[in-house]
Amino acid sequence: MARVGLTTERLVRAGAELADEVGFEQVTVSELARRFDVKVASLYSHVKSSQDLKTRIALYTLEELADRAADAIAGRAGKDALVAFADVYRDYGREHPGRAAAARMRLDAETAAAGAGVRHAQMTRAILRGYDLTEPDATHAVRLLGSVFHGYADLEVAGGFSHSAPDSEETWRRILDALDALLRNWPTEPTL
Repeated sequence: MARVGLTTERLVRAGAELADEVGFEQVTVSELARRFDVKVASLYSHVKSSQDLKTRIALYTLEELADRAADAIAGRAGKDALVAFADVYRDYGREHPGRAAAARMRLDAETAAAGAGVRHAQMTRAILRGYDLTEPDATHAVRLLGSVFHGYADLEVAGGFSHSAPDSEETWRRILDALDALLRNWPTEPTL
């Protein structure tokens, strides 16, 4: 029987908060049970395993991040949309480092297809339509943007930019200017 007050949704939210506190890799059903002061067995009516919990946290995070991104880019286009979208990823990564790591969890194809990751790709491609990229260049650009957005936030959270000038905010703005310029002048042929 499920413990009164415990729901799958509540456990997933608590797991996401735990990920931000201790790191996504450290999230387990056992640790979550300690947080709720319950026996581990009482959580298994809500989640199957620590892997299931992590998958649910990843899906929750992708949905939360997609909602923020959609709100940020609504009514925007071109560089304005690119900057708003990028800022959401960076801010989210700095505010929620454990959740940001969860968003990058490798999901099986069926789970990924049913999750909000699809929305992220659709929003990225919608922004890129303003730059007139066609396939396969649009896919290359989606991968570039994801790498920059996630990578910069990860390095910044880890303190990678805290020991030298200029300020990381200035660098971020320059990176976004450079990405906009690159997307407007995307190379037509591979140079390698």
